[in-house]
Amino acid sequence: MLAPREQDHRARPVVVPVNALRGFFQMMDAWNVGAEDARLILGSPAERTYYTWRAGKAVRVPQDTLRRIGYVAGIYKALQIVYSDPHLADTWVNRPNRAFGGQTPLERMRAGDVTDLAAVRAYLDAARAPWS
Repeated sequence: MLAPREQDHRARPVVVPVNALRGFFQMMDAWNVGAEDARLILGSPAERTYYTWRAGKAVRVPQDTLRRIGYVAGIYKALQIVYSDPHLADTWVNRPNRAFGGQTPLERMRAGDVTDLAAVRAYLDAARAPWS
């Protein structure tokens, strides 16, 4: 039997923060999300930190931020599955949605809490269930 520390190490995939952030910013660009909204989705890092990350110079990235990027990546992937047209997939986050009280999914995601990202992802996971 493995020691608990070894089990944790094997269970978690290795995430390279610079790569995660690069992917995050590519998704934000595809969705036409501005810097302030992107900062909120990342968990409101300091402006200087945000622009350092944006420049590809991440030194340390908190686990919470990596978790948030994981949710965003799941949202992006689900949209690519649900919509065969990339334009529809990329503009979905900016269209009002009754499931979010008439807000756009972007408004829900930028509310600041990781549970808001989880709610958008859960909605899309349910919508894509027949195709997964």
